[in-house]
Amino acid sequence: MTKKVLITGGAGFIGSHLVDKLIEQKEYEVSILDTLEEQVHGKTDNPPSYLNKDSKFFRGSVTDYKKLEDLVKENEIIFHLAASVGVGQSMYQIEKYVDNNIHGLANLFDILVNSEHNVEKVIIASSNTVYGEAKSQCNKCGVVFPKLRLLDQLKHKDWELNCPKCGSKVKTLLTDENSPLNPSSIYAFSKQAQEKLSFMIGNTYGINTTILRFFLVYGTRQALSNPYTGVCSIFSTRALHGKPPIVFEDGNQTRDFVNVNDVCQALILAIEKNAANGEIFNVGTGTPITIKEVAEIISKKINPKLNPIYNQQFRIGDIRHCVADISKIKNKLGFSPTITFKEGIEDLIEWIKIQKEDFQEHSHKAMLELKEKGLLK
Repeated sequence: MTKKVLITGGAGFIGSHLVDKLIEQKEYEVSILDTLEEQVHGKTDNPPSYLNKDSKFFRGSVTDYKKLEDLVKENEIIFHLAASVGVGQSMYQIEKYVDNNIHGLANLFDILVNSEHNVEKVIIASSNTVYGEAKSQCNKCGVVFPKLRLLDQLKHKDWELNCPKCGSKVKTLLTDENSPLNPSSIYAFSKQAQEKLSFMIGNTYGINTTILRFFLVYGTRQALSNPYTGVCSIFSTRALHGKPPIVFEDGNQTRDFVNVNDVCQALILAIEKNAANGEIFNVGTGTPITIKEVAEIISKKINPKLNPIYNQQFRIGDIRHCVADISKIKNKLGFSPTITFKEGIEDLIEWIKIQKEDFQEHSHKAMLELKEKGLLK
């Protein structure tokens, strides 16, 4: 017997891939609620052409209580992916991010508490940004959790992390789910708020809830019109327009890039495994990659004549390092990343090449906007 699934934000990057995977299994009927945000989808009244035709599409926002309520009542599993996404942009579009990300989720749980429904499971998409800086090792003080780097440190091009106890330089470790949370943007704060709200209400009312903290997701269908998120797509679109990638700081900051297909694997495991109920999981690869490596790989694949620009600028609030410890999701759910960065980036670049004529390169405009707001130095 098929299960009825609602995916909020299901016309987007991650959501559309999840729609495909669920429909391929022939065990799920999938409905989608999506606003078709212009920053993500461009100016259009129609869902993207890649959206699976066997899904049911409903245009609307999770901030529209009645529309969301009608869909929730018709479904048994909810994937809540809808969100405004953009760390830097969230610091000056505060109302928008709080409204979409916190108010939207509040509507969902208000409906689950106060309406008749058959919902068995809720999966919430969170983010590694809730952690702030990475779990680290100090030779003198042991395991520590560095604070956000101060403006004076960054102005002196002193990029690496210091021990919060003795001030010594530290070695970064893999960050696990028990690490303290220290969000450094409104976007990250909204994700932390989502987590707390979800478990508070889920535990009180017995709503099976799972939270997945996505690290840096990349892959085909990543929004090419959104210059505020998705470093792989930003670098690729610049290179395809004959412009070198611009790398902040010295490029040696590390991230954990996880392919969208592996993220879908984690999302589906979260509904199939009872061990996921009431738990938080990191979703990444556990493999650090520097932004410098990303820029150089993309430049070489698209246009070897382009050399990345290391302009020594920095964005206030950016973290230096954060890579996932995925031992929990491996052990409890059987998650195993299957796509290496070098494999995944090939697919992304080939897809972007096909789309090239349909998009413009917007990163310069975004950088000017961040500078105007005092967030880019």
